[in-house]
Amino acid sequence: MSATHNHTPAHAGGSHDHGDGHHTQADHGSVKTYLTGFILAVILTAIPFWLVMGKVFDNSSTTALVVLGFAAVQIVVHMVYFLHMNTKSEGGWSILALIFTTILVVIMLSGSIWVMYHLNHNMMPGMMIDTTGDASTGSIPGAPAMPSMEGMKGMESMKGMEGMRGMEGMTDMPAMPAAPKAP
Repeated sequence: MSATHNHTPAHAGGSHDHGDGHHTQADHGSVKTYLTGFILAVILTAIPFWLVMGKVFDNSSTTALVVLGFAAVQIVVHMVYFLHMNTKSEGGWSILALIFTTILVVIMLSGSIWVMYHLNHNMMPGMMIDTTGDASTGSIPGAPAMPSMEGMKGMESMKGMEGMRGMEGMTDMPAMPAAPKAP
């Protein structure tokens, strides 16, 4: 085998379409692109650091939103300048994979936040039944007292057990054991 490579007229123009591992410029970065990405990353890190340490905004929620915005921009900078993700590299499959991953993350995060919100809403301490307190006095924190049943229509016959149907032969019920006393 010879060390020289004979070019045919199709290759004479400098085209290397023979699939021997040559890559396009979209696959590799230059020193200039790496330095540009590094400088942008440093700036996008320094500004949020200054915003937080200098307490530029009075409201911490505003600071958090601005820092999240800078974080999103920095993610894009890293993907473009360091991971070389664009529509030309790998036939666009890397961008398609990124879009798919983003959709999955958004679905999982929004679903988790939705579930946690509804769990918090439905399981609030003021909404739980207090089995140790007396509900008629309103001992549940934040819960209103239950209205008295006296004077309600149809309640006159409900004195004791005589007004309950099907309880006629239940006069010999055994006594419930007493709860153990706390030491």
